[in-house]
Amino acid sequence: MKSLDIAICGCGPAGLAAALLLVRAGHRVRMFERFETPRPVGSGLILQPTGLGVLEELGLGAEMAALGARIDRLFGRVRPANRVVLDVRYEKLGHGRHGVAVQRSALFGVLYGAVQADGVEITPGIEVAGIEQGGSRPQLLARSGVRLGSFDLVVDALGARSPLSAARARRIVLPYGALWANVPWPANGTFSPNALEQRYFRASRMAGILPVGRAEAGSPPAAAFFWSLRRDRFESWRNTSIPDWKREVAELWPEAAVAIENIVDHPQLIFATYEHFTLRSPLEGRLVHIGDAAHSTSPQLGQGGNMALLDALALGRAMAVEGEISQRLLEYARMRSWHVRLFQAASAMFTPFYQSDSRVLPAVRDWLAAPLSRLPIGSALLARLVAGMTVPPLGRSR
Repeated sequence: MKSLDIAICGCGPAGLAAALLLVRAGHRVRMFERFETPRPVGSGLILQPTGLGVLEELGLGAEMAALGARIDRLFGRVRPANRVVLDVRYEKLGHGRHGVAVQRSALFGVLYGAVQADGVEITPGIEVAGIEQGGSRPQLLARSGVRLGSFDLVVDALGARSPLSAARARRIVLPYGALWANVPWPANGTFSPNALEQRYFRASRMAGILPVGRAEAGSPPAAAFFWSLRRDRFESWRNTSIPDWKREVAELWPEAAVAIENIVDHPQLIFATYEHFTLRSPLEGRLVHIGDAAHSTSPQLGQGGNMALLDALALGRAMAVEGEISQRLLEYARMRSWHVRLFQAASAMFTPFYQSDSRVLPAVRDWLAAPLSRLPIGSALLARLVAGMTVPPLGRSR
């Protein structure tokens, strides 16, 4: 197989995993990162069985599991009734499957360390702005105007606001986002160390606590706390005192007070905004979009990081076989098509039930979700949906 010159733009999970897989397939890889020192963005996430499978293939599964927190259950209660309206148990999947919740810094550290160990060239401090595809090898352009070189293939892993996919992404700006913070894990036994817990008031207020393990070996365990917030109310929140905000949290979830007691200033919380789009095709000539650059949505089903890892795995497998580059890229797109579109559609459908101003949708959620989760078929379907296993993640083999 001919070795290719491949540029990867972005050092997030998608870009780092793709770099490992492509280098191990025998290709020459060069990464470009806009930060002078590559670093993660965000708080915590759940690695589902799909994402864990990718890390196992990379030889990083045990290291990641040692840092993270095993997740066996996701459940939520509606306030003020305190009735369970969501209950997803991984045991319904069988075979000992579970999730692993991690800090984004831990996931980044494990992947970045592996990339460095494999000798992948990383060029920091470069903000990629565009690509010229006039010749046989596309030219990558920096925002400074500098030409970064020509490559056989360019991989766009720059995230939801990638300038390389901006012209093709028909974005739906979602009205709700969330405040996120990593906080010390409460040691008083109030919360399960193996579950994501949430509290809802209709769909306009939502809080959650997720155990996310350790940032690195030897560091103390942490939790990710999140608070749903309309994006047009963010400035109002910034003008609200932290004690007043904590009282609002306590009204929804009194037990959460212990989790956020160390939050004393607004900058300790990061406000994440969400958009929804799925590119009609992740391919543009010798440019391929992966991760959030190809498909972005709200995190209601927790699939973003897992789909990014799956994209990297599919691309690595497609580029590890003989054939024309164009045909290999088409095979990549085929492998990921159904899985991406299903979970993008499911996320778009579920989001208004958990983040919206509607009163009808959360009432329907509360009426249906709990009984459904208690039925054997319903609980299994919910578990497969959350685990990312409703359809084969890499398509059906030919």
